[in-house]
Amino acid sequence: MLEIKKEKRNLAIAGAFIGIAAIVLMHFGNPVNMGFCIACFIRDIAGALSLHNAETVQYIRPEIIGIVLGSFIISVIRGEFRPRSGSSPLIRFVFGFFMMVGALVFLGCPLRMVLRLAAGDLNALVALFGFIAGIALASYFLNNGFSLGRAARSNSMEAVAFPAINIVLLIILVFFPFLLKFSESGPASMRAPVALSLLVAILSGAFAQRTRLCMAGGVRDIFLIRDFTLITGFASIFIFALIGNLAVGNFHIGFADQPISHDKHLWNFLSMALVGLSAALLGGCPLRQLVLAGEGNSDSAVTVLGMLLGAAFAHNAGAASAAVTGPGTVGKVSVIAGLVLLTAIAVFITKSNQKEE
Repeated sequence: MLEIKKEKRNLAIAGAFIGIAAIVLMHFGNPVNMGFCIACFIRDIAGALSLHNAETVQYIRPEIIGIVLGSFIISVIRGEFRPRSGSSPLIRFVFGFFMMVGALVFLGCPLRMVLRLAAGDLNALVALFGFIAGIALASYFLNNGFSLGRAARSNSMEAVAFPAINIVLLIILVFFPFLLKFSESGPASMRAPVALSLLVAILSGAFAQRTRLCMAGGVRDIFLIRDFTLITGFASIFIFALIGNLAVGNFHIGFADQPISHDKHLWNFLSMALVGLSAALLGGCPLRQLVLAGEGNSDSAVTVLGMLLGAAFAHNAGAASAAVTGPGTVGKVSVIAGLVLLTAIAVFITKSNQKEE
């Protein structure tokens, strides 16, 4: 009981830090209601690397780099850096791809969903119901034997490759920016100072690594084992972001006229159902995947690469939603296709695992 209380306390502290950090980053330049958004920021990185040509979303976000490095540093210090891989990496790549497509149809990851809700955006509440529905479906498969298999110990050089790539991106951003694309308008043109973004993200990554902070994991644990411990972190993010938004006058409740948002309720629900389904089957939301990649899990690094390619596809193919007007035909078809494909894969793997038992 004492251990559970300690875990909840640590999760509440981590959530409080990230919730306040999001408000601080918005105050110093990040887009409104987007102090932190893992999906949006990976999308911006894809644009900066010329993987897509959407001119308003191109920037190497230090927040992504910082989360990975924060997880890497604290895991090395505490002896928790464990090189591992081999748990169905190609399937994880596909799941990461569609997790990103779903997020960009909604216009945010689970973390941004909570931050939007804390600013009064009720479209995020509809998305939350979809997210929970997706995790409920995934929990059914997990209860019936779904597993992507166990990762095995891998080469240390492979494990440090992903943190090293992020260090290289940081070096390019600071010293060789002419190699990158930068948005001059739109969400990616709104950015907090590099040093502040990096510092806040390193601390956030360290907190997330130490506490296993994960929105999808928190909801999954409620369905599977009736455990509300892990959800404490995101409840804390919501509470402290809400307090921060109220303090700075950024709380505006309603469905209409919300920043970088749309009120197409069916697609907010279905797109985040896709995110919830993929995240729960993967064992972690986009934030958790970055943290796991930072602490040596190469399968999670492959998942992040799937997200990067998913972001490129979403903008090159027109699947990403437009603010206000929502998703077009390609976005809608992509969400439905993702739900059908991931469900089919889950059915196949579940039945295969049952036969092996």
